[in-house]
Amino acid sequence: MAHLYKKNTLFSLILMTILGASCSKEDQKKNEYDNNKINLVIADNFNLSAFSAALKRSGLDKSLQEGQGPYTVLAPSDAAFSAAGYTGAVGVMTANPTIISRIANYHTLDGKYELNKLPFLFNQELRSRGGKLYATHWIKGQDTILTLNGSRVISKNIPASNGLIQVVNRVLTPYLHDLLGDAIAAEASTTLFTQALRSSGVLQTINEAGPYTIFAPNNDAMQAIGYSSIEQINNTDPAVLKRFVNYHIVKDRRFIYDYILSTGPSNMSLQSMLDGNSVTMTLVPDESAAGSFKGITLKGIGNTAQVKLLKQDVLSGNGVLHIIDAALRITQ
Repeated sequence: MAHLYKKNTLFSLILMTILGASCSKEDQKKNEYDNNKINLVIADNFNLSAFSAALKRSGLDKSLQEGQGPYTVLAPSDAAFSAAGYTGAVGVMTANPTIISRIANYHTLDGKYELNKLPFLFNQELRSRGGKLYATHWIKGQDTILTLNGSRVISKNIPASNGLIQVVNRVLTPYLHDLLGDAIAAEASTTLFTQALRSSGVLQTINEAGPYTIFAPNNDAMQAIGYSSIEQINNTDPAVLKRFVNYHIVKDRRFIYDYILSTGPSNMSLQSMLDGNSVTMTLVPDESAAGSFKGITLKGIGNTAQVKLLKQDVLSGNGVLHIIDAALRITQ
């Protein structure tokens, strides 16, 4: 009986040693768990729930959790996702997974980017996992302003153990086309202006290195100035078309917010176009925020009314496209 008691005691001691070692390993794992990784910081922020869902849907949350980095994540706010047509995290989780994956990758950069330490220059190229991005560091009055692809950074350099988070006020759209000419050709509302680019020979120009910015009149605007069909455009003197389209092109990359940043106290500025003439850019006040601006209107030398934007900041590999509701005129 005593012999049996000793065996049981020995067995108990061995079992306790094993359990103790196991508990010790579990405690160590808990102590080593890093809950300050980028994806977890984003998940803990109630204003970033939609982007957190995008990271999960794309599988990027795992690589951000397991990777040492450093990484920089550009996290659109929930309001930004709402403005882009996604109803919060639920909308992201039920959206096309390919689109969500492209968005998540486009907002993720390998490396640590403290955007406020960039030079004070327009549209400095950065590269994310989903393509090229353009950052601007600018001083406007008393404010230091940071933008990415024309969107504004609203919270900067939020720290995580493996990188930084920059919160932006818009969902950045990964560009689909390397060439600006292909980007405009893909827009159903600008087929007549696209044909004018082709017939004038300027399409080849804007498909070169660039960068260029195009303010493209939509089809209604083209018809309003007499270009009612593709056939009619093809029958127009190419030199006439070239003068017309060149007054809609800037030899540079310009997002709409760039004009807001660079315009002085008059709230008006002149933009030189490819033909050498200028267009007047006027800032549009934001009624919801005194002293702020939400966009621009344009006025050519011969325009009698302000020209409005219908679509803005369509990025391509060598430029930016904006669609406007009227043609820019040199003469009335």
